[in-house]
Amino acid sequence: MNGKALFTGVLLLVGLFSPASPAFSQSSPPMSETAKQTQALVDKAAALIDNKGKDAFSEFRIKGSEWFHGDTYLFIYDMKENVLLNPAFPAREGTNVRGQKDTNGKLFHDAMVQTAETKGSGWVDYMFLRPGQTQPTHKWTYVKAVHINGVPGLVGSGFYSE
Repeated sequence: MNGKALFTGVLLLVGLFSPASPAFSQSSPPMSETAKQTQALVDKAAALIDNKGKDAFSEFRIKGSEWFHGDTYLFIYDMKENVLLNPAFPAREGTNVRGQKDTNGKLFHDAMVQTAETKGSGWVDYMFLRPGQTQPTHKWTYVKAVHINGVPGLVGSGFYSE
């Protein structure tokens, strides 16, 4: 093997196994303190929903609470992608978000439901408009399957990686 072929082969291997390579997308964010807090918040909310059902929703709407502050908020969907709760974007409540795409064409709501249905919980990333911004930003969301008064659904929360 000549030097040029060896160099090309090394570059190919580096590219294939690099974490930034689009060939291998990340399935979860780097485990930062924010990621851990987001997951813990969703897990705690899921336990409350499983215990109190829709009665827990009023707690999730309180601005300045552990559930809703700054960029942090919970959202709740049924498995048909009907928005049951979204205190940051209340106009979305009562709407169906199936088939909506982010700026890269990803069906991110569909991915959230699929993650909750198939894995029980997990991370989904997508591009989303941060409140007060004009350009979408990369966002990670953690979702967990729940039962809301006997109806299957999911609860989630996310954070912007930038």
